[in-house]
Amino acid sequence: MSTTTQSWSALADEVLRGHQLTLEEGLSLLHSSDDELLDVMSAAFKIRRQYFGKTVQLYQLMNAKSGLCPEDCGYCSQSKVSDAEIPKYNFLSRDKLMEGAKIAAERDVKTYCIVISARGPNEREMKAVETIVPEIKEKYDLKICACLGLLSPEQADRLKACGVDRVNHNVNTSAEYYEKICSTHTYEDRIQTLSAVREAGLELCSGGIVGMGESEADIVKMALELRELGVHSIPVNFLNPIDGTPLQGLGKDLSPRQCLRILAVYRFANPTSELRIAGGREIHLRSLQPLGLYAANSIFLGDYLTTPGQKAEDDYRMLEDLGFTVTKTEEVSVGSA
Repeated sequence: MSTTTQSWSALADEVLRGHQLTLEEGLSLLHSSDDELLDVMSAAFKIRRQYFGKTVQLYQLMNAKSGLCPEDCGYCSQSKVSDAEIPKYNFLSRDKLMEGAKIAAERDVKTYCIVISARGPNEREMKAVETIVPEIKEKYDLKICACLGLLSPEQADRLKACGVDRVNHNVNTSAEYYEKICSTHTYEDRIQTLSAVREAGLELCSGGIVGMGESEADIVKMALELRELGVHSIPVNFLNPIDGTPLQGLGKDLSPRQCLRILAVYRFANPTSELRIAGGREIHLRSLQPLGLYAANSIFLGDYLTTPGQKAEDDYRMLEDLGFTVTKTEEVSVGSA
């Protein structure tokens, strides 16, 4: 379908009727003019509202193991090639993980994300997750997302058995660009982990980072690849170029308006997937953060892994001002939204 200034709403209608966004259409969205921006976001909201109404789901991250990672991902402050000044510690104690879960429950968070920096979990870390997850779920009734690096099928099965609901493992960028940001593992390694997660019966959470020097085509291809993978939840990060990382000088050309177009592309490409505005939203969307939620239906609340987020109170106020409702359920009554 060709796109013109007046056709974004028509494209949204096509998507709602089952049309799959093409690479060319995704690029057209990225190339839309500033004068068209509100039309683009209105069209994205038409899709978002059909599947999620005016609801927002909240996530909270817990960096359960910081630094000490043997991988060389160029964007990451915790990698072996990073000189960033960050806290470095092994797997957190049970008390600290439970304290984080308590805060998440008090904040009306739907999903508590337990994250470690590693190529993959060792046996001690697997057992720690298997021990703490049932306790968190029994006491606080939170959904649990585990982000533990590369997983074997057996490890994925163990996570499912202990009560983990979904696993986050980002593809990070397009298949073609991946070797530009990491050399210690491959894009295919990540796909194999996602396959193991799916086979174990866990939900897939996978997204990426924009602003790492990739092309516009790479941005759209990643959106389309996530669609082909059948990902349930997609976090879109905008690169926070942390000093001391190999990518510390990148991401500065991401304007708030272009970030909105990128979110629209991901909504058009993945109409039924939960779309989360993740790391870097405060830096790159700035005062346009509320507009991002006309495409996305989820945000992280509080801090990220090694960088601060805005105050939770500011996020609650933003959602209230938008007239959106925080929910913990996947089922949305659109007619009453």
